[in-house]
Amino acid sequence: MRLKTSTLFAAVALAAASGLAAAQTIKIGIMTTYSGPGAAQGDQLDKGFKLYLKLNGSKLPPGVKVEPIFRDDTGANPDAAKRLAQELIVREKVQFLTGFVWTPNAMAIAPLTAEAKVPYISANAAGVSLPRISPYVARVSFTLWQSSYPLGQWAAKKFKRAYTVVSDFAPGHEAEEAFTKGFKDGGGEIVGSARTPMTATDFIPYMQRVKDAKPEAIFAFNPAGKQATAQMKAYADLDLHKAGIKYIGTGDITTDEELQNMGDAALGVITVHHYSAAADRPANKAFVAAYKKEYGEKLNPGFMAVGAWDAMDLIFHVIREQKGKIDPDRTMQLIKNYKNPNSPRGPIQIDPDTRDIMQNEYLREVRKVGGQLANVELETVATQYKDPWKEFNKPK
Repeated sequence: MRLKTSTLFAAVALAAASGLAAAQTIKIGIMTTYSGPGAAQGDQLDKGFKLYLKLNGSKLPPGVKVEPIFRDDTGANPDAAKRLAQELIVREKVQFLTGFVWTPNAMAIAPLTAEAKVPYISANAAGVSLPRISPYVARVSFTLWQSSYPLGQWAAKKFKRAYTVVSDFAPGHEAEEAFTKGFKDGGGEIVGSARTPMTATDFIPYMQRVKDAKPEAIFAFNPAGKQATAQMKAYADLDLHKAGIKYIGTGDITTDEELQNMGDAALGVITVHHYSAAADRPANKAFVAAYKKEYGEKLNPGFMAVGAWDAMDLIFHVIREQKGKIDPDRTMQLIKNYKNPNSPRGPIQIDPDTRDIMQNEYLREVRKVGGQLANVELETVATQYKDPWKEFNKPK
């Protein structure tokens, strides 16, 4: 009897130990901007991550849970980003990294992901070369080439002369280069260009230069948020619209969460982008409704919130596929095969060759819908579009 009892106790202990072993906590390091001039953009990422976790946290294998660990990079600060990533990898022992508004920060941590074999999913950072730095980097956000190049092609059919004004950092340079190529390939002429500081608040001098050059269109890119509103107001204050100069650009210049602050000056602005809160896709309607319920009826999600949502969906997908037992190389293989037909932005998938996102690009115009400004999608200008920069610049 003692033997049987002992055997039973051992079996119970073994079962309990097995149960403990089966319980898995997946740590996810989330880095975004909570302070400084870029806090509004970082807040969009934060809201997207937290909304996904709240609505989907239970959709994991039995015994598996996730623990998000949030960190503030304070803005475009590569040194701080690298320090935070090292802390998350070494001290917190995270199995995933995600986040970042800013490309310089993502570029700084990319080598660490390769050294430590910790997959990093870019939720917003858009620099085209980012995935080439490390085989453990993938992107669910976008590249500026994906929107700017087809916009240049479209604009060349409408205008003969254009002026470019972009923020002076890597994504701005890439947006300028992509639009210029698309526009020139279509027969257009770039009559002038300007690069503005990332901290710029006064855009009047730049808009005056545009007005003096008398183009038919101005192509613009900036890091969204308050800068986008300041540049839009400078365009309106100098009456560039009345001068016959059309305002066009990437979706950053009329981002959904900031659009109402721009006023009627934004009406008629044309952008090419992968997301609009006004889109009538069922998945988007459900996402926007959930966002408003959680954060307030007057708030719209922007593309950064969607980037965070999709980054977390990708992470949850690979956790489920591995039943919580995370192997970094298996993770990257699963990421390369990821597809989601029902993202709020439309169907998306990861390009297995580049680890960049493939997605639709929509031509949009700012109009009033129900008394509110909205980015109304007019047509799909590119379907399941790969990053064209990598198509033009194949690895040697």
